[in-house]
Amino acid sequence: MEKISDFIVRFRNQILVLAILLLIPSYFGYVNTKVNYDLLSYLPQSSESMKAQKILGDDFNLASVDFLVVNGMKDKDVAKLEEKIQKIDGVDEVYWRDDAVDITIPKEALPQKVQDALYSDDATMMIITFKEGTSSTRTMDAITQIKKTASKDCYLAGTSAISEDTKDMVDREMPVFSAIAVALVLVVLWLGLESNFAPFVFTLGIMFPIIYNFGTNVFLGQISYITKALAMVLQLAVTMDYSIFLLHRYQEEKQKNDSNEKAMSKAIQATFVSISSSSITTIAGFVALCVMQLTLGRDIGIVMAKGVVLGVVSTIIVLPSLLMIFDKQIERRKHKVLIRPMTRLPRWVINHRKQILIGFICVMIPMTYAQANTKKYYNLIDNMPQNFNSIIGTNQLKEKFHMTTTHFILVDDSVEAKDIEKICDEIDDVDGIRNTIAYEQIVGPAVSNAFEPEAVEKIFHNGHYKLIIANSDYKGATSKENKQLDQIDKIIKKYDKNAVIGGEGAMERDLITTTDVDFQVVNVLSIVLIFIIIAFTFKSFSLPIILVLTIEFAININMGIPYFTGTVLPFIAGIVIGTIQLGATVDYAILLTTRFREELEKGKEAKRAIGSAMKHSSTSIMTSGFSFFAACIGVAAVADMDLLKSMCFLLARGALISVACILIVLPSFLLTFHKFIEKTTKNWPKAVVEKGRLENVEE
Repeated sequence: MEKISDFIVRFRNQILVLAILLLIPSYFGYVNTKVNYDLLSYLPQSSESMKAQKILGDDFNLASVDFLVVNGMKDKDVAKLEEKIQKIDGVDEVYWRDDAVDITIPKEALPQKVQDALYSDDATMMIITFKEGTSSTRTMDAITQIKKTASKDCYLAGTSAISEDTKDMVDREMPVFSAIAVALVLVVLWLGLESNFAPFVFTLGIMFPIIYNFGTNVFLGQISYITKALAMVLQLAVTMDYSIFLLHRYQEEKQKNDSNEKAMSKAIQATFVSISSSSITTIAGFVALCVMQLTLGRDIGIVMAKGVVLGVVSTIIVLPSLLMIFDKQIERRKHKVLIRPMTRLPRWVINHRKQILIGFICVMIPMTYAQANTKKYYNLIDNMPQNFNSIIGTNQLKEKFHMTTTHFILVDDSVEAKDIEKICDEIDDVDGIRNTIAYEQIVGPAVSNAFEPEAVEKIFHNGHYKLIIANSDYKGATSKENKQLDQIDKIIKKYDKNAVIGGEGAMERDLITTTDVDFQVVNVLSIVLIFIIIAFTFKSFSLPIILVLTIEFAININMGIPYFTGTVLPFIAGIVIGTIQLGATVDYAILLTTRFREELEKGKEAKRAIGSAMKHSSTSIMTSGFSFFAACIGVAAVADMDLLKSMCFLLARGALISVACILIVLPSFLLTFHKFIEKTTKNWPKAVVEKGRLENVEE
């Protein structure tokens, strides 16, 4: 490592030039990385609803379908609008009444089911399908053009329309997120560092790995909009302390060495060991997300694990050049540090450690229950900004056309027409079903000759399947809706054992099943991985238990609070937040424990050793934790989308709770179980735990 660090220092200017040049391909990589705005598309392909979506896309071209609600427009004008929309690039088909019957024929001549489906007082509805996927660039552009083409009183509803509104919002708010996160982190760094200028150097330095991370996402093909919105904030939050480690060590080495070059070389060697070992637990937390069946976890996990690795590499290779270039400004512009070492808290914790652990037990039990029973929502539409054009359209579909949720039922083409009618009749009798529509219901002797069934046959008959559309009064992801889907499943399987149900409701039912399993697997895996890392680091059996238990206590408090406040969390929060909080903040626990061991090795008695460890590590822990809090709370304050707001607020609050637990609960554990730690940890220093109260922790 010495040769590498010498090389980095000697060629620091050339390295900085290369680092700047690499920003160029990273930028092009960023702008060419596709973003997926449809979270339901991350469901496992083996789920029934995704199989149905594939059939709807391949055979019916209905995987990407939206509905346009047209208000107060005459039929002849609707026909003209339909013609204009049909010509928009990316639009595949536009279905309305004139595809089956001339608009000169009164709508009353249409079958009643068709009338109910397409008309409601002065409103009518047309169905629009797209040539590409729900959130492809071409589809997004087509939706933008549809909005421009349609009048003000027309509203698009459907997954693609919601995705386009989401894209606009994320693109509009991301620069705001980033600016607020950087500004608040700068404030925290200014409070925790004596240099006025160092926070700006750190911010400049962290931009390199962030841009590299976004640029290299192009090799993944696409990332989710959740990943895009959170990646910069999380990378800033979990890797900024690496820069602090390097600066502090550099300043320390300058006092011991006769040149800045030699001091930086020594600092790089020492810092590499500390930040690489520190980053492993954070990386492990993100890697655990990659095993999720819902591949959104893999999306977040890969991007963030990559971001941490790039953060470590950039800190060791790029930041030294910046620190040496701005060395005079950093040293000259100083102020009094406001996040100062704690002196009173260590004494209080040491003297009340037994009461703290009793409190730990009393809080842990109800909070474990609370976090396990916190309510989650899976229906993302209800928590979208209500001023979205797509949400207004969705609400109008519910109110005017009774299309709260639409099920797309696919049965084999061999199922006879009479059985299709039986299926529809039985589904109509299921609680909450408003109506069903099938080709076999529309065609019949009662239908006017002017109505050409061939015009709609391609909607309902394609490939080897027949399509039945069922409109439900129930919202997706509710117990009523899921029970309804179970009943429909039983009905259709009587006639075709391979029949499947597609649509938002079916996908959200599979989402519930999938994420329930993911929650258990990811939490267990993250705990096991970090347990192993800590056990290897300290060569201990007891310390991994104590450290992980401390952070899990903080997680339970964080995720249990919503149970008592009645807050309903987005489904992804329970899986992602705990894993990130564990991986990112267990570093603080490792830092305190490592300092405790160092103080014991100096021959100190256990109480004074833990007090000294708390005093000397508290500044680093608080600065890092407050930076994490600052980066996330800014997004939570300004985000319009509840999913982003909730996740960032939970991460911000979790950082503060973890800091508090590490500075209060962890020292109590380390001191109370010190003898057990001695017996179960290789080469752990032996020390006496003095009886009585400790009056001070001064050296």
